[in-house]
Order: sequence, then C-alpha cells, then structure tokens
Amino acid sequence: MFVMPQIIVENVSKRFRLYQERNMTLKDFFVHRKGHRWEEFWALKDVNLEVERGEMVALLGRNGSGKSTLLKLLTRILYPDFGVTQVKGRVSSLLELGAGFHPEFTGRENIFMNASIFGLTRSEIEERYDEIVKFSELEDFINYPVRSYSSGMYMRLAFSVAISVEPDVLLIDEILAVGDAGFQAKCLERIRSLKRSGKTIVLVTHDTSVVERMCDRALWLNKGRVEALGISREVVSEYLNFVADEEGNRHNEENVKSSTEKEELNQTVEAQMDEKRPEEQRKGNRAVEITKVTIASPEGREQASFRTGAALMIEIHYLAYVETEDPVFGIGIVRSDGVHCYGVNTDIDSMRLPDLQAGQRGIVRFIVEKLHLLNGTYRLSVACHSRDGLPYDYHTEMYTFNVDSITRDVGVGRLEHRWVIE
Repeated sequence: MFVMPQIIVENVSKRFRLYQERNMTLKDFFVHRKGHRWEEFWALKDVNLEVERGEMVALLGRNGSGKSTLLKLLTRILYPDFGVTQVKGRVSSLLELGAGFHPEFTGRENIFMNASIFGLTRSEIEERYDEIVKFSELEDFINYPVRSYSSGMYMRLAFSVAISVEPDVLLIDEILAVGDAGFQAKCLERIRSLKRSGKTIVLVTHDTSVVERMCDRALWLNKGRVEALGISREVVSEYLNFVADEEGNRHNEENVKSSTEKEELNQTVEAQMDEKRPEEQRKGNRAVEITKVTIASPEGREQASFRTGAALMIEIHYLAYVETEDPVFGIGIVRSDGVHCYGVNTDIDSMRLPDLQAGQRGIVRFIVEKLHLLNGTYRLSVACHSRDGLPYDYHTEMYTFNVDSITRDVGVGRLEHRWVIE
C-alpha cells in the first residue's frame, strides 16, 4: 500500500523584496512608495524534498542559504510564491528564541499561553505542567517575568513547551546553539527519544557531528538552491569540503595588515586589559593575559575545518603584566555535545617554561602532527595558570573548529590500528 510522505516540498520558490531605503513615517510610505527602489531576492529556488514518517532530516548551509525560510514555509508562517508544501499531522516548531512568549508574563503564564498556541487544551497543559517545568530546570524562576530570563533560560522554556506537545512533526531551527553543554545534551537525548518513537524531525544546525550521529539524511542548501540531498555523512563531507575551500580562498585573498596596524591593535588590546568586564567564559586574575588565540595549519593559515589525520596548530598569544614564575599553558577540547575529548598542559608534558617579566609578550604553539578526531564540531579551551593551579586567564570553550573524516569510524577519535587474520 502506498503511503504518502509526512512532509512534501515540491518545486518551491520564495522571493522577497529588499528595499534600499526604509520609510521613517507613515507619511513617507504613502508619499514615496512609488519612488522606492528595491531588489528581488530569491531565498529559495526550485527546492524539492520528501520526508517520510519517522525520518530525521537536517538542513545544512551557510547563513542566508534559505534554511530558516524553508522551515517557516513548513509551519505556514510564510507561503511559497511558487510550488507546494504539505505537512501531515500536529506540528511543533522552535524557529525563533522565545517566539510566542510575552516578556511581561511569568514563565508559568507563558507555558499556558504558548502551549495553547500549539493546540493543547487547558486540562492537557495542567497535566503536563510539572513535567515542562522540571525539564526546563527553571523551578526557582517560573513565577518571574520572562523579560528577566537569560537567552539560555528562554531556550529551556521554549524547548520544554515544544516537546510537551507530543508532535507528529518537530521543526527546530538552530535554537540548540543556546544554553550550556549539559542542557544541550539533554535536549539531544529527548530528540533521539522522539525519533525512536516514530516522530518526524527536521533540524537546522551548523553542528555537523549532530547531523552525522542523529540524522538519516541531510539537505544542503546553497544560495537558496539544493546543492546536495542524501545520506547525512556523505552530504556533510561534501559541505565541509566546500566550506574549507571557501575559507582557504578567503584567507588567500586577504591583505596582510601592516606593522602599524598591528601595533595599533596591540595598543588597543592593552588599553582594554585594565577594564573589568563580565565574561561568562573567562576567569582569572589576568596577571598573564591571553590576548589572541588562532586555530591554523602548521603554516599559520587560519582554518575553520580540518580533515581527520591532518596537522593542526593552536597559537596562544600572551602578555604578562607582572613578573610571573613557572607559568603553565594548557588546552582542552570538548565535542559540541559535551563529550570531553582531550586536555593537556605544559606541566603535564614536563615542560618547564621560563619566568615571565612584566610587559613581556610571547606566543605558545600547540602543534598536532596528526589530528585523530572524527567528524564533528569541537570547542577549544585555552588557559594560563600557575603550577599550583592559580588561574591567570582561562578561555572556556570560546573557540570552535570542525573535523571532517573520509573514513566511516564511529566514536570520538581514530586509533592507529591494523587487522591480522589467521
């Protein structure tokens, strides 16, 4: 018996008008409406996609490629100029952070309001209320107005409400990039649970490791057109190769800054060192300041993507403000789902660094001859501290890079190995 796909996107195109000027007043709109110049922008062009019931499909592409526009067409927020979209069953979506929330209402009030938008009755919401609050981990803040919430708290509440609907189709647009690693892992596990129960999921994400581990297929959009559609690992590999080539071309075309510009930049950095600014991902007394971190090839070319087995270099630029004895520099690598992959420092490797003088600048390079990490997005931490652990400057998961593997190994890293059969 023939079964219709749960999601059908057939020859869909969507265009927008981009005005070169904007009306400041209502009068401007009516007086100058004929004189305004605009350009036609095709966000999507001739896109085709069918998603079967219980399938999980990722949408990949650079910013502005049309991924979010496609999700909005599936939720009927937007309608195509050409083509047809069909979605069967109850749809729950997470398209914009806190969409549907009223900032003056409390978290509790927004749960009832937002869940009712998804189609739940008041009695259904009351039955699921405790579970929603527990999953969001916002028990202590649920009676406060959501305008006082951080972006991570917004995401927790929005995600908790969306999954409580028990949808047939779940649409998620990069919202999981917000929040701490622990809650991200919790959300991903809930998505796996929904997938195991036969729900259909379309996910927009830049995290290619999630795509490979969780998605059946991937659709790569490039400037509104379908570049590739197929098995997630194969599409991710094509996409990362494309991104790596683009990044390489961009760096080759950039002009090297003059020594004067570099000195001006250094002076600006030094002036900012004395400012006390809240930074969630940094801590330390800044006796030694990490002024710059680059992830690059051994030749010094900055890169965002690396092949498994390729060489990688991390440069840590520093500036000492006081005389410092026995400084220790270290790095840590965490996969985007919170898995700690590797950590080491100069003390662990029995490297004794010379004392630093006040005002001394320098660079510490961490070079990996062969990067054996497998496909995924990774977050890099760098640190400088004393030998007894006093933190000078910690940059916690402030830098990211991607790894693309042409092998089919699974896990975190590739072990050097061989097979012997007798």
